[in-house]
Amino acid sequence: MDASKKVDLKIIIIGALGVGKTSLLHQYVHKTFYEDYRTTLGASILTKVLAVDNTPLKLQIWDTGGQERFRSMVSTFYKGSDGCVLAFDVTDRESFESLDNWRDDFLEKVIPREQDFPMVVLGNKIDICDRQVPKEIASAWCKEKDIPYFEVSAKNNINVAEAFETLAKQALMTHKGIFESYLTDSIKLTPNDKPKKSCC
Repeated sequence: MDASKKVDLKIIIIGALGVGKTSLLHQYVHKTFYEDYRTTLGASILTKVLAVDNTPLKLQIWDTGGQERFRSMVSTFYKGSDGCVLAFDVTDRESFESLDNWRDDFLEKVIPREQDFPMVVLGNKIDICDRQVPKEIASAWCKEKDIPYFEVSAKNNINVAEAFETLAKQALMTHKGIFESYLTDSIKLTPNDKPKKSCC
């Protein structure tokens, strides 16, 4: 695969209502934090261009609404995703407990992709003292599922870029693997079947 050719990747950010998905995204893409809270209805899309391992990437990041009543609509946006950010709020235990449902729903919809789909978990709002989800519990949940975990603050821009860039690397590696196996499978230099003998 040509490293200088730009690769387009679709990243989706999911999680419960009010965990700060939109704020994380704006911090990563625009380096800004918005105090005013507005619920995302459906999805909105932001784009970020960066280079990973000398490969130019264009990340199309889909910010989704976390309201339960929009869950079935949000799941239609999963299709074609190359990576997933699972977000929760460290000051809201329920948002952490719902991660299993969000993850399972996502993996169910992106089949036939494998279980080790590029994914990161972000525990947001570490700048707030009223913590309900200990770091050890969140880390253990992620370790069990082999998903990188980041403690982040959209407000103070802590670990936000690192988390998204880790996911971008994972997604790029998976993309390259799929691309190369596609090329290998489609260009066979030796025939699978032996030629049939025919009489002259």
